[in-house]
Amino acid sequence: MQPIQRVAVVGAGNMGSGIAQKSAQEEFDVQMVDREAQWVERGQSIITNFLSEAVERRIFSPQQVEDIQGRITGVIGVEETAADTDLVIEAVFEDFDVKTAVFSTLDEVCGPNTILASNTSSLSVNALAEATGRPDRFVGLHFFYHPAKNRLVEVIPAQSSSQETIDKVVQYCKMLGKVVIVCADRPGFVVNRFFVPWLNEACLLLEEGAASAAQIDAIARKAFRIGLGPFGLMNLTGPPIALHSTDYLAEQLNTPRYTGAQNLRDLIEANAHWDVSGDDDYSEAQYTAVSERLLGVVFGVAAQIVDEDICSMEDVDRGAKVGLRWARGPFELMNKIGVAEAHRMAVKYADVAGEGWSVPAFFTQQGGNDWDFSYVDSNVSDGVATITINRPEAMNALNVTVVEQLTTAVSAANSDDSVHTIVLDGAGKAFVAGADVKFFVDKIRADAIPEIYDFTADGHTLLDMLETSSKTTVALTTGLALGGGLELALACDYRIGTRRTQFRFPETSIGIYPGLGGSQRPARICGIPAARWAVLAGNFMNAQTAKDLGLITHLVDVASVDSCVVTIASEGKPANKYPGQPSNPDSKVAQFASSFYSDANMASLMNGTCPEGFEAEDKTVLRQIKSLSFTAPIGLKMASDLINATASTTLSDGLKMELDGLDTIFSTKDALEGLSALIENRRATYNNE
Repeated sequence: MQPIQRVAVVGAGNMGSGIAQKSAQEEFDVQMVDREAQWVERGQSIITNFLSEAVERRIFSPQQVEDIQGRITGVIGVEETAADTDLVIEAVFEDFDVKTAVFSTLDEVCGPNTILASNTSSLSVNALAEATGRPDRFVGLHFFYHPAKNRLVEVIPAQSSSQETIDKVVQYCKMLGKVVIVCADRPGFVVNRFFVPWLNEACLLLEEGAASAAQIDAIARKAFRIGLGPFGLMNLTGPPIALHSTDYLAEQLNTPRYTGAQNLRDLIEANAHWDVSGDDDYSEAQYTAVSERLLGVVFGVAAQIVDEDICSMEDVDRGAKVGLRWARGPFELMNKIGVAEAHRMAVKYADVAGEGWSVPAFFTQQGGNDWDFSYVDSNVSDGVATITINRPEAMNALNVTVVEQLTTAVSAANSDDSVHTIVLDGAGKAFVAGADVKFFVDKIRADAIPEIYDFTADGHTLLDMLETSSKTTVALTTGLALGGGLELALACDYRIGTRRTQFRFPETSIGIYPGLGGSQRPARICGIPAARWAVLAGNFMNAQTAKDLGLITHLVDVASVDSCVVTIASEGKPANKYPGQPSNPDSKVAQFASSFYSDANMASLMNGTCPEGFEAEDKTVLRQIKSLSFTAPIGLKMASDLINATASTTLSDGLKMELDGLDTIFSTKDALEGLSALIENRRATYNNE
């Protein structure tokens, strides 16, 4: 499948310019199209201002900004869109006739292979598809504001969309680093289906006098653990958008309850915003009345979404957490307060909502049992079992549930005679960004360190299943792989990386040592000095550095990942998984690690001094000394001892040593300090105790 590379965005407003900017940031060739030069110039100005701010915040360098802007070409007139464009995303006003007029022109000027997409938050994708001349090469997209920042995108295939079209667009969205929800074409799709009624219900509560706008916002912030309440959010995004969306849902779903509240209409008529400046203290009775109404509508609609096969409950929660930045999704909230209690709230809301609104039977049948979530997806095709960790809202962090589900999936693949290759992948922009640090902190504070041991031992079991598998095992480390995620990848036979790959072992800087093989496998792959450079100092590794050290076995273009998997599968398992030296010993990093982290220098480095023969003022040397000074002394020594042990132990013995030291390291005050500091986003202070 030839991937998308040339993208056009029609409409240079806030959404269109944001989509164009994000596409250019990810190295797509972009045309930003609008009717008149002034609108194209305005879009370019929006991008320039956004990127200038990014330079000030040191997100991008001036050269990177120049490169991004250089990939964006302004185009005046839809009819001037290049014929060889791979994907055109229409991002004009949310009006069916306006959009179909744009598509009519695009169908005439674009080549036969061009895919057309509509960025829409409400309109029927099936109807739009039929209005184009290429319904098989059409999908709906719902980017969330701001497209360059918000990681969620809903992909809505039309009934006529070909599978190749869907696959290409999903791949494009993933290459943007987006969390992708593929959903059915129903009004509101996923997030707006529950979010918009939530906004309108807040307006109705205000009309009823249940509480003031400030009080309702405060109650919503507490009940949903969010930063802005419904009125604050409407002020930010614009009340007219809320009214348009809720009236649309009321009409399309034949649900009178969703008709926009009169106070919302009056507010828009007055060209005003909600007044949320008043006293936000509330009574217990007010909290109960408001929170139960807002929770009830969300719980009921979330169940309706799943009941109508729009998407899974996991994707509903994903949409809330990634797209709206809620701390928990609707189904997770139900589990927290109790599913039976959540059902009571939904039924109570149904009585209020009246005609056109009901609680799905499967919700009622759930009783008091918690919802079970799946964070691991498995698919077998042509002998390749692809196992995807699908927890992008948490950067695919490993927790007890994920490890259990991964173990089940790997075991099933190992037992499947039709499978010859196992591929591990991570949804979103990360492969796996480590283990769930909060789990460690909670267990230390609860004096339950044996549970940390059990969790880590289960992780070792999982990694051993990969290590000893008769299948060829591949990790798609095409994004971020940190700590436990990198350790998971290193248990596989091969690691495929792209320019987006980033590796790091952060453990010594957060008070512990790598406990899932991170003290053992790197040294056996790239040698002890290089392992010290990577593990002890916690150096960030870009794709080329990881390839030079051998931690990445295959470095390819993003578009070549699938073909690389096919090649690896045909070649089978490696002849020597653990060569014990960098794959490119002549690289600068490998040479520096070999000399600086030699056995002779380790006493000096562990004491925080510069080894003889090196200049302390040298930037590279200074960076290493500084990195080591930020580590926890006990964790650093234990990690160093474990790396040294690789010279005289088998892998299995070394891994046992890792496990045996867990009680010691997690019992230190420095471990609690380092892990807590990470959660609290502050620098740790270590006392060597």
